[in-house]
Amino acid sequence: MAVLVGVMLLICAAFVLADIVLRQVGSSFGGTDEISGYAMAIATSWGMGFALMELGHVRIDLLRSRTGPKGRAVFDLFSMLVLGGVVTLIAVKAWPVLDRSLSMGSRANTPLETLLWTVHLPWFAGWVWFAAMSWLTFLAALMLVAQGKFGASEAAIGAFGEEESV
Repeated sequence: MAVLVGVMLLICAAFVLADIVLRQVGSSFGGTDEISGYAMAIATSWGMGFALMELGHVRIDLLRSRTGPKGRAVFDLFSMLVLGGVVTLIAVKAWPVLDRSLSMGSRANTPLETLLWTVHLPWFAGWVWFAAMSWLTFLAALMLVAQGKFGASEAAIGAFGEEESV
């Protein structure tokens, strides 16, 4: 999915660039701002799950870094628990948006009149995927901590400061 989202963003950037060039000669595709907004919403929802798998989410680890392996595991599990809860709430709140656009056949109030469910469906699916990955990652790390495998747990869900990553 990360590659697909990346390709989508590259195509969107090429589309915007072509529209800018066309504006210089007095023409335009029109709707590039709308389409790029849709692309960013979809890329964000799917990109968050990818960032989770790559340990790319930012954490303030002031306290975490001053504890031992068990303490770091507790902080990591707590952060994953909170992340899973927040992302699940976002996905739950995103469902009515998709449901409404499907049931009402909603269209954007723009010249493109985009069927909004075609944008809301992949956007919603990205949030559901991110929530599922958050909970599965949390459960996997919880099982590792329960087995006393703190190093493996930290490798799966830990936060690494700049000094450690260099």
